Amino acid sequence: MGFIDSLKISFEVWISRIFKKKRAKIGIYGPPNAGKTTLANRIVKDWTGVASFGTVSPVPHETRRAMRNEGVQIKANGSSIELDIVDTPGMATKIDFKEFMAFGMNEVEAKKRAKEATEGVIEAIKWLDDLDGVLLVMDSTEDPYTQVNVTVIGNMEARRLPLLIVANKMDLPEASPGRIKAAFPQHALVSVSALEGSNIDELYKAIATHFG
Repeated sequence: MGFIDSLKISFEVWISRIFKKKRAKIGIYGPPNAGKTTLANRIVKDWTGVASFGTVSPVPHETRRAMRNEGVQIKANGSSIELDIVDTPGMATKIDFKEFMAFGMNEVEAKKRAKEATEGVIEAIKWLDDLDGVLLVMDSTEDPYTQVNVTVIGNMEARRLPLLIVANKMDLPEASPGRIKAAFPQHALVSVSALEGSNIDELYKAIATHFG
């Protein structure tokens, strides 16, 4: 082996030690309209250039099937982690078809949407068996101490899944990430605006540290 080849191998080993490449399958969870799909699109677009998840809508449960994007590589804090990201349907303890009628759907459409949303929640729960960690997205303008949030966190703690809370919508004047931290002080939290990209670099650092 020549000097150049040896130097090349040494350089590759050095790089691999600096950027410790790991892989993890991460699920993005949270209640409806917390900004899960907006965040998923933000992460994927920042690191691949293409937002490949679903559309964003004010109608609850717009995401009704889990969507996956593989091989999203994030570099932060001197580490490199390759993520398989799963954007899941909004978690809810009760889904009433009437809430869809408030958005202009007729009764038949609303009942169909409610059925699909319920199936989506079941699918999201099943995905927990196949994940290495979870980003739990909460709307920081709302009271975090809800039955949905408590149930989701309890479920993840029981499974001993690494959990990072994302306090979203920090760009809004009524946002209060501190309320979320006070409600769930046992878990790491990062405040962001997935829509505007505010503080998103801190989230990437936290992902590399928490799941790497």
